[in-house]
Amino acid sequence: MEGSMELATVEDTVEYRLFLIPDEPRDPEEHKEILQKCIERIMTQFAPMLAPYIWQNQPFNLKYKPGKGGVPAHIYGMTKFGDNIEDEWFIVYIVKQITKEFPELIARIEDNDGEFLLIEAADFLPKWLDPDNSANRVFFYHGELCIIPVPRKPGAVSWLPTTPPTIPQALNIISTHPEKILASESIQAAVNRRIRGYPDKIQASLHRAHCFLPAGIAAVLKQQPRLVAAGVQAFYLRDPIDLRACRIFKTFLPETRIMMSVTFTKCLYAQLMQQRFMPDRRSGYKLPPPSHPQYRAHELGMKLAHGFEILCSKCNPHFSDSEKSSVTTSPLWAGFLESLKKKDYFKGLIEGSAQYQERVEMAKNYFQLSVNQPESSLAMSPGEEILTLLQTIPFDIEMLKKEEANLPPEDDDQWLDLSPDQLDQLLQEAAGKKEPEPVPQEESYDLTQVSKSMKAFISKVSTHQGAELPREPSEAPITFDADSFLNYFDKILGPMPQESDSDDLDEEDLDCLDSDDNLDLETQEHGGEASVKGTLDDLKSYMAQMDQELAHTSIGKSFTTRKQMERLSQTTKSNSDEEDSGAGGSVMTPMDVDLNLVSNILESYSSQAGLAGPASNLLQSMGVRLPDNTDHKPTSKPAKD
Repeated sequence: MEGSMELATVEDTVEYRLFLIPDEPRDPEEHKEILQKCIERIMTQFAPMLAPYIWQNQPFNLKYKPGKGGVPAHIYGMTKFGDNIEDEWFIVYIVKQITKEFPELIARIEDNDGEFLLIEAADFLPKWLDPDNSANRVFFYHGELCIIPVPRKPGAVSWLPTTPPTIPQALNIISTHPEKILASESIQAAVNRRIRGYPDKIQASLHRAHCFLPAGIAAVLKQQPRLVAAGVQAFYLRDPIDLRACRIFKTFLPETRIMMSVTFTKCLYAQLMQQRFMPDRRSGYKLPPPSHPQYRAHELGMKLAHGFEILCSKCNPHFSDSEKSSVTTSPLWAGFLESLKKKDYFKGLIEGSAQYQERVEMAKNYFQLSVNQPESSLAMSPGEEILTLLQTIPFDIEMLKKEEANLPPEDDDQWLDLSPDQLDQLLQEAAGKKEPEPVPQEESYDLTQVSKSMKAFISKVSTHQGAELPREPSEAPITFDADSFLNYFDKILGPMPQESDSDDLDEEDLDCLDSDDNLDLETQEHGGEASVKGTLDDLKSYMAQMDQELAHTSIGKSFTTRKQMERLSQTTKSNSDEEDSGAGGSVMTPMDVDLNLVSNILESYSSQAGLAGPASNLLQSMGVRLPDNTDHKPTSKPAKD
């Protein structure tokens, strides 16, 4: 469709677009110049946050994209976040902040799943919004999430299209009616919950650990800490062909190993820790016994060394770094560096100091990857970058060994192991519950809640898409207006024939119907006294046959009946005697439906032994929580063998 954009098809990839407000017509060159200046301003303003960030696969980046197929020219970026979903939500936070700091921009973000912001807020979406009509409706504007609604009736709202809007239509709607398209507070809260805590959350996502590494890798990581991600990914995704290069190490010899502190993201650290791997005997990498106090540091260093060796083995040994683009030769670098100084990127460090140079190198790397992106044919691979650094940066192994005595302490990695309580807390936070619900006491618990909830669930109207659970306490109770229902069918089918005389329905007929309003309405719809009596006769015949079959079984004993016998009418007695003749002539006692329902649910709940199961899942989805079984006794009757 013209004016729409194709969905991202690359797995684990997020795409983001920034559009200018269509406030005035512009020629293409002027539009391009404005967008390119916006890119420079954005990347400069967010550099202190983005430059030190360790990305799983690809960094946040922006570039100009010309208009095509009805989609106006805009700023475009794409990042493959891989296994670290936090990279994607960090980008959501960045995009949201961009629209807040640059009010002339409107942002749209999606991944290979589509509108993942709506997926996150699925519990709070309006019923009209579904994947079929959500295209080009979700945007960020002024730091707020906006959803373009659908008019209730075609043409009811002149500025709302009845079909999914095109990008130009959506931009016009957002710029002219921003207050009318804001997402509800619950939807905003669901999205904000995932990005809450940034930018402070960045530090919480890091993990520092000691690693026994070759000196070359230590020098590279001191210069470019982000390359740890490429090393971990190379080891984590290795194949037998990759490991051929690790039989005999050519670049990172084990004899040069030293102890150093390496900063990982928690995702990278977990990937490295959770894989068991024994090096080839020919590699020269030997591990101490597991009881050794530095066994983990040796293991982590060995795995990282394999990853870096794999990266370098994939490079052309005769590559020329002179063919690669240089950061300092770019006409944008000087202005970018000056802007960083104005933004206090260097935090008052003395120019020329070691820490100052580290931040300069970090800024160069950030500029190269995110601002001054070279063509793919000239882009430097991680392996080539590692080899270039090894050739250009001097390092002294003896000096690095002296630094071992002053290493900062390691971070605790207990977060790798989750207790059941911690898992419950995470699930509650994901569901938006700040505090766990109090467990009801067995003595004061009202079991009628169970039967009422089940009746409400059965009465709820469902569709082919599934059952709707009556879990919202704000929902009105289910009501049925029979007169309105019949009047509705009168308008469709015409006047109904005269109703059958009520005297034709005896007490036995009513028992067989069991207050089935739907059947009663169906007989009225098809009309006619003969039709009603014929339907009742058929139903009584079916019921009698089923009772005769069940009378010879013990299924009746599995239900709990009322203690008090109710007086049955003479017609019911004669029919019951006939039906119960196979069971010794005893009269069937009425069954307590509510009591049987509750006892069976309690028995199922007790058999779960505290684990998840059908009874607890169904009741909790309806907002009913049973108390814990403290006596550990059967709830209704002993189980049958």
